[in-house]
Amino acid sequence: MRKSKKMILPLVSMLVMSILLSACGGGDSASSGENGSSGSGKVTISFMHWRGEDSEAFNKTIDAFEKENPNIHVEMQTLPSDQYQSTVQSKISDGSTGDVFASFPGAQFQAFSKAGLFTDLTGSSFLSAYNPKLIEAGQHDGKQYAIPYQLVYNDPIYNVKLFEKYGLTPPKDWEGFLALCQKLKDNGIIPIAFAGADIGPGQFMNTMVMNNAPSDDIFTKVEAGEAKLTDEFWVKTLTQIKELNDKGYFQQDALGTKDPAAGALFIQEKAAMLASGSYQLAQNKQQNPNLEQKLLAPITVSADQAKYEGVHTTTFMLAVNSKSKHPEEAKKFLEFLSKPDVAGAYANQTGQNVTVNDVKYDTPELQVAGEWANKKTVFQPRFTILNGDNQKAVTNSIQAVLSGTSPEEAAQQAQAIIDQHIGK
Repeated sequence: MRKSKKMILPLVSMLVMSILLSACGGGDSASSGENGSSGSGKVTISFMHWRGEDSEAFNKTIDAFEKENPNIHVEMQTLPSDQYQSTVQSKISDGSTGDVFASFPGAQFQAFSKAGLFTDLTGSSFLSAYNPKLIEAGQHDGKQYAIPYQLVYNDPIYNVKLFEKYGLTPPKDWEGFLALCQKLKDNGIIPIAFAGADIGPGQFMNTMVMNNAPSDDIFTKVEAGEAKLTDEFWVKTLTQIKELNDKGYFQQDALGTKDPAAGALFIQEKAAMLASGSYQLAQNKQQNPNLEQKLLAPITVSADQAKYEGVHTTTFMLAVNSKSKHPEEAKKFLEFLSKPDVAGAYANQTGQNVTVNDVKYDTPELQVAGEWANKKTVFQPRFTILNGDNQKAVTNSIQAVLSGTSPEEAAQQAQAIIDQHIGK
């Protein structure tokens, strides 16, 4: 009995050592385990963005991608857009999440560029799937760091049937726009539903300033100290927004109204216009199938002085995290999203126009936005402001005039903040 115990002990020791050695020797398998299922070689990549309303469409896209790429699993994480702008940089900075992530153009894109979070996509074969003019917002120093996936028109939406009922057509000058608003108000209709508490100032400022601005790069000049918000172009813009508010062309307490409440006024046909953009067309239609919608932009000058008919933005800029442990797999996912049939399915499911060529749009809402492709539009002025604090100062000046501050004083307060950042 003692002899058998002596024989068993070495055997047990050998077995333990064998297990330990096999665990240590399985370096490749352990590495694969980090990528996904332990020892399976399956890679998991993280896809992070702010459009939670697109989750159903993206889940279908991810399922199709995983069938085509069985060794890659995509986990999607979304945040509300305001949280995304304020917190996403810290979340993705170590590469543990957001192998593929979305960026807003302008200030956020600039911040990510400075932080070195973008992988250089220049020369990638899938870039040929895009309209080259529409992906320029994702370029920095001549390199393509992100791909704007969505094409948005930041022009107010109007209720076609209400306009027809009162014999109204989109005006071609400021006096015409004021007259249109007064006609609606006289008939008990709110002219403009305005989300003054959150997205309204940032959206509406674009069409309001587009023809007032002396140049397309005016905000670049402001940030460089070569122009000021106290100059005529911005004081005039604030004055006109104040005029709309003072005349009762926004709903009561516009400053306290958030986006869902403003949207509800339009969807319920209590308001004839909604100060948002084409991205909201599909959502409105879903909630009120009887709505007939089109886009218009207030022309703040005389017809002969108007340079632009509206505003466009190429946004939802997709990028590969420079800190990603799986850059090739992340690029494969971007390549898949770039296919016209994949982009088309996403567009038609979500109601978002895209920057990919040869996409067929099935819905009236997408076709409405598509009508603007041949109009003279300017890239969203707000997103040419590259410092986040400066951008907030500009939109805050709109909220200030809604609260009763004079346009001159509101402009001066905003300029003081910009002065603090000049030269930094």
